[in-house]
Amino acid sequence: MWRTRAAAACVICRSLANTSYGIKRKSSLQNLHLVSRSIHHPYYPSSKFQRPPLRISIQLFSSLNRLPLHKTKLLNVKHGYQAHRNFWLARLASRLLRVRYLILGSAVGGGYTAKKTFEQWKDMIPDLEDYKWIVPDFIWELDEFVDFEKLLKSLPDADDLAKLLPDFDKIGESLASLKGFLPSGSPGETAFRATDQGYDNDKQFKKGLLGELILLQQQIQQHEEEARRAAGFSSQQKRKVSDKEKIDQLQEELLRTQLKYQRMLERLEKENKELRKLVLQRDDKGIHQRKLKKSLIDMYSEVLDILSDYDASYNTQDHLPRVVVVGDQSAGKTSVLEMIAQARIFPRGSGEMMTRSPVKVTLSEGPHHVALFKDSSREFDLTKEEDLAALRNEIEIRMRKSVKEGCTVSTETISLSVKGPGLQRMVLVDLPGVISTVTSGMAPDTKETIFSISKAYMQNPNAIILCIQDGSVDAERSIVTDLVSQMDPQGKRTIFVLTKVDLAEKNVASPNRIQQIIEGKLFPMKALGYFAVVTGKGNSSESIESIKEYEEEFFQNSKLLKTSMLKAHQVTTKNLSLAVSDCFWKMVRESVEQQADAFKATRFNLETEWKNNYPRLRELDRNELFEKAKNEILDEVISLTQVTPKHWEEMLEKTLWERVSTHVIENIYLPAAQTANSGTFNTTVDIKLKQWTDKQLPNKAVEVAWETLQEEFSRFMTEKKGKEHDDIFDKLKQAVKEETIKRHKWNERAEDSLRVIQHNALEDRSISDKQQWDAAIHFMEETLQSRLKDTESVIEDMVGPDWKKRWLHWVGRTKEQNIRNETKNELEKLIKCNEDHPAYLANDEVTTVRKNLEARGVAVDPCLIKDTWHQIYRRFFLKSALNHCNLCRRGFYYYQRHFVDSELECNDVVLFWRIQRMLAITANTLRQQLTNTEVRRLEKNVKEVLEDFAEDNDKKVMLLTGKRVQLAEDLKKVREIQEKLEAFIEALHQEK
Repeated sequence: MWRTRAAAACVICRSLANTSYGIKRKSSLQNLHLVSRSIHHPYYPSSKFQRPPLRISIQLFSSLNRLPLHKTKLLNVKHGYQAHRNFWLARLASRLLRVRYLILGSAVGGGYTAKKTFEQWKDMIPDLEDYKWIVPDFIWELDEFVDFEKLLKSLPDADDLAKLLPDFDKIGESLASLKGFLPSGSPGETAFRATDQGYDNDKQFKKGLLGELILLQQQIQQHEEEARRAAGFSSQQKRKVSDKEKIDQLQEELLRTQLKYQRMLERLEKENKELRKLVLQRDDKGIHQRKLKKSLIDMYSEVLDILSDYDASYNTQDHLPRVVVVGDQSAGKTSVLEMIAQARIFPRGSGEMMTRSPVKVTLSEGPHHVALFKDSSREFDLTKEEDLAALRNEIEIRMRKSVKEGCTVSTETISLSVKGPGLQRMVLVDLPGVISTVTSGMAPDTKETIFSISKAYMQNPNAIILCIQDGSVDAERSIVTDLVSQMDPQGKRTIFVLTKVDLAEKNVASPNRIQQIIEGKLFPMKALGYFAVVTGKGNSSESIESIKEYEEEFFQNSKLLKTSMLKAHQVTTKNLSLAVSDCFWKMVRESVEQQADAFKATRFNLETEWKNNYPRLRELDRNELFEKAKNEILDEVISLTQVTPKHWEEMLEKTLWERVSTHVIENIYLPAAQTANSGTFNTTVDIKLKQWTDKQLPNKAVEVAWETLQEEFSRFMTEKKGKEHDDIFDKLKQAVKEETIKRHKWNERAEDSLRVIQHNALEDRSISDKQQWDAAIHFMEETLQSRLKDTESVIEDMVGPDWKKRWLHWVGRTKEQNIRNETKNELEKLIKCNEDHPAYLANDEVTTVRKNLEARGVAVDPCLIKDTWHQIYRRFFLKSALNHCNLCRRGFYYYQRHFVDSELECNDVVLFWRIQRMLAITANTLRQQLTNTEVRRLEKNVKEVLEDFAEDNDKKVMLLTGKRVQLAEDLKKVREIQEKLEAFIEALHQEK
C-alpha cells in the first residue's frame, strides 16, 4: 500500500517538477521539504538521508512577563544531500504547515504553563467559598427586575457565533489527511499520536487536537532541556545568579500579587457593603414589601443574654460558643476589638485599668453603623464623634456602677450590640486585663477576681479564646499565655494575636524572635492560628480608617513579610476578623444542636417535677405571679370606694374624739368650769376653742383621717379571702402597703378648708330640738364616765388595792402606796370641808397637809401631795359634773328661755353639744375628702409603687420567693432558651 502511494507521489512530483513555470530541469530530492522527502521513495537508494539543518530559536516560557527570557543558541544539524528538485509548491505547503503547528503548539503550551502558574497562585489565595453570604440577597432576585429573555434575544445567534470561531471539522480533516501521507514510525507521525482514536465526534476531536498541541509543547520543552544541558560552566554560573534574581523577583511578584488581590478583595467588599447598605435601607423604607427576619447573630445573642440571666455562674448548662478576649493589661485587647467593630467605642486610659467588667459585644450587619445597649432603646451613631464620646462615657458609667463598694472589678456583664455594613457576625466578650501586681487604689483581691472571671469564661469548652499578646514587651513578662495554656492545653480553640508589631520590629534585635512567636515555638501555649496586627500609633484620637491605612502600609513595607517570616494571611486585623468569624461559626454549628438537646432534657425534668408537686396549679413564673398579685392589690384598693359613708364617718368621729378628748377636758372644760358665772365660762370656752381651732384641730383631724385610711387599706390588704387566699403574695402586699403609705401625703389645702368649717361649727350654740339636747347630755355623760373610770384606775394604782382585794387576793400595799393612801385620806378631808375648793392647792394648804401627815408619822414630799391632789380633785370634779348632767336632762326648757328665772345653768351641756356637732361635721368633711380625692390618690400611688417594683427585678426576687416560684422561673427560662435555640438552628440550616 505504501509503495503504491509512494509511486503515485513520484509521478505527481515529477509532473510538478517538469511543469513548474515551463522550466525543464531536474528537481533534486534534497531540495524537497522533510515531509515531502519522507513521503517520496522510501526505497530509493538515496532516501536514507539525514534531516536538513534545523535552525529554531528555543525560548524558556515564563508567566512573569517582567523576568528576562533566556534564548539558546541555534542548533545546527547536518543532513545528507540529495539531488535537487524543483518542487517548490510542496516545499511551500510543508513550511506553511510547520509554521502553523509551531504557532499553535507554542500558544497552547504557553497557555498550559500559564494555567499551571495561575493554579499555583490560586492556592495561595484564601478560600472564599465560605463568604458567599457577602453577595447581597438582591443579586439572586435580579430575575424579578431584569428581563433576561430579552437580553438573550438581543444576543447574536449560534450560527453567527460559529462564523467567528475556527472550523474544527476542517482542521481535523486536514490533520487526518496529512497523517495519511506520513509513513508509520516517521518523525512527523509522533505529532499526531494523540488522535489515533479517530474523530468520531466533535468532543473527541477537540481532545485530540489539544493532545497534539500538548505533545508539541513537550517536544519543545525537551529541546530546551537539551539546550540547557549543552551549555557550559560559565552559563551555569550565570544561571545561578539569574536564579537568585528570579527568586527575589518571584517573591516580590508574589507579594505584589497578594497585595493586589487583597486590595481587590477590599474594594469588592466595600462595594458589596455599599450595595447591602442600600438594600437594607430600601427594606427599612418598605420598598420590597417584605418583612426582614431577625438576623442570625441577633437570635444567637438573645440566647446568650437569656443564659447569662439564667446561669450567671457559667455552669455546665451554658456551653454555647462565644469569643472570649483575654490578655495582659494594656496589651491592646480593647484596640483589637475596636478594629473588629470598626469604631472607637471603649473608654481609654494610659496605663490605667479601663475595662472593669465583662463587656459582651454582638457584631452584626446593618445599613447604619450604630450601637445600642440591651436594656436601652437609644441608638448611638458611630459615624458621629459626639455619639462616640457619649457611648464611651455611658460604658464607663455602667462599669463604675456595676463595681460594688470596696471592689475594683465586677462580674456583671454589660451587653452591647454593634451593627454596621460589612461587620463580621460574631459575639465577643472583652474581659478585664490580667495583672501581675495589685497597685495602690485597688482592692486586695483584684488579681484573684480577674483570674476567676477569666477562668469562668474560658472554661466553657466551646468558647473561642482570643489571646492578646503585646509584641512591644518581652514575651517572658506575659501572664495570660500561662493562663490560656491551663484552660486549653491542646490549643483547639485558641487564636493567638500579637499586637504592636510595628514597635516590635523596631525594638526587637532579632526578627526571628517574632517569627518564633507567630509559629508558636516560643511559648508552650498552643493555638489554632497565629496573627500579627497593628492597632495604631498609640494616639487615642486616631480614626479607624487611618489605623487601617497605617497597618496596610506597614505590612507592605515590612521586612517580616518580605522575608517570609510572616505569611500574608497572618497579618492585618481584617484577616484576623475573618478567621475569628469562621472559627466562631464553625464552633456554633458543631455545638448548638447538642446544647439544644441538653436543654430539652432539662425541660422534661422540670415539667415532671412540677406535675408531681403542683398538679392543680398553673406554671406561673415570677413576672406572671407579680401581675396576678398586682391585679389583686388594685382590686383591694378599689374596694375602699365601696365602704359606706356611714362607716367612714363613724370611724372618723370616734377616732378624732379619742384623739382630742383629753385636750377638751383638761384644757378647755376644766379651766372654764372653775369660773364663777356662766358669762365667764362661755368667754373662756370661746377663747380656748378659737385657739385650738387655729393651731391644732385641723392638723389632728387630717392625721386621724390618714390613719383611718391606712387602717382600712391595711385591713383589705391583709384580710384572707378564704380558700382562694395565696400566701405567696403576703410579703409583696406588705411591701406595697408600706411603700404606698410612705409616699402618700394628704392634700395640703385640706387643712385650710377644714379650719374654716370647724371654726364655723364651734361658733354655733343653738340647739334646735330636745333630741339634740338629749344627745349632747348622753355624749357628756359617756365622756365624763369614761374619764372618771380612768381616774379611779389611776388612784387605785397610786394607793394600792382596797381592803376587799387585799383579803380576797392576798395582796398588800407597798410603802409608797401606804404614803399615798394616807395623803389621799387627808386630801379627801380637805375637799369635804370645802366642796367649792379650786382645782389647785395653795402653799399653806400643802404645808398643813404635810404637817398633819408628819404628826401621824408619815413623811411626805410636797410634790407627791400636789400630784395626789390632782387626781383626787379630778375625781371629785367628774362626779360633780355627772350629778349636774343628770340635773340638766330637764333643762332644755330653761335653755330655750336662756335660763331666765332659773337657778339651773347648763352651759357645759352646750359646750359638749358644740364639740359633738364639730366632730360630726369634721367627720363628714373628711369622708368626702377620702372618697373623692385621697382614695384615688392612694390608688395612683399604689400603681406607681407596683410599676417601680415591676422594673426592679431584685425587688421581685426578694418579695416573691419559694420553691414554687423558683421552679416555675427555671421552667420558663429553659423553655425560652430551648425555643430560641431551635429557631436559631432552623435559621442556621436555612442559611447553609
